[in-house]
Amino acid sequence: MLNIVLLEPEIPQNTGNIARTCASSGAILHMIKPFGFKIDNAKLKRAGMDYWFHLDIRYYENIEDFWQKNPNCDFYLFTKKASNSYIDISYGDNVYFFFGRESTGLPEDLIDKYRERALRIPMKAGLRSLNQSNSVAIATYEYLRQKNFEGLLESFES
Repeated sequence: MLNIVLLEPEIPQNTGNIARTCASSGAILHMIKPFGFKIDNAKLKRAGMDYWFHLDIRYYENIEDFWQKNPNCDFYLFTKKASNSYIDISYGDNVYFFFGRESTGLPEDLIDKYRERALRIPMKAGLRSLNQSNSVAIATYEYLRQKNFEGLLESFES
């Protein structure tokens, strides 16, 4: 089972797109407060379209609440500040992928504490970052590829 963790997301359209990716892939979405928008935000719902009813979503008051409810979870931190690439990892069956705020990324203290679990998506030097929802999609589909897309349709059905 793949778990996508958004730490203090700020942009409703990104979160809506991520929700859609999670619903489509079967991943659980974990959202850690505070948010930069209201959950009933129209932009959030529009980006997620009608996928909200297919989504397993869990909310947390803060990161301490997350750790308390998910002790000893197998997690990875996605950040441009990592030296390890996301494709160099053989993922287990129940992992949590952390993504930080769109404006600042994950907190430095979290990255420093778990440097060996920090992963990057390679990109051209000198650029700030990839869009958060694109990063989540890239990481999600690498996880699914490693699991042979188990449980997902392999061909188009109308």
